[in-house]
Amino acid sequence: MSFAETFKALSDPARREILELLKNGRLSAGEIAANFDMTQATVSYHLKILKKADLVRETREKNFIYYELNLTVLEEIMVWLSDLKGEQ
Repeated sequence: MSFAETFKALSDPARREILELLKNGRLSAGEIAANFDMTQATVSYHLKILKKADLVRETREKNFIYYELNLTVLEEIMVWLSDLKGEQ
């Protein structure tokens, strides 16, 4: 994981909205797509970028792929931002 990839992934409003959806628990790609006015292929593209940035994890169960937040990366970003700000 690099901060460049992470911030690139976070720069898109649709990807931030996907992360917002996932904070309530894991969802399938279809469940995520149902919240957007975009094609399944576009949602898959956004999920691919989020996975590459290690912001989400996927789990395969039978015919479904479920996505969930990877809180470890988010915590690393929070620590880095706190250090940058100079908080103790």
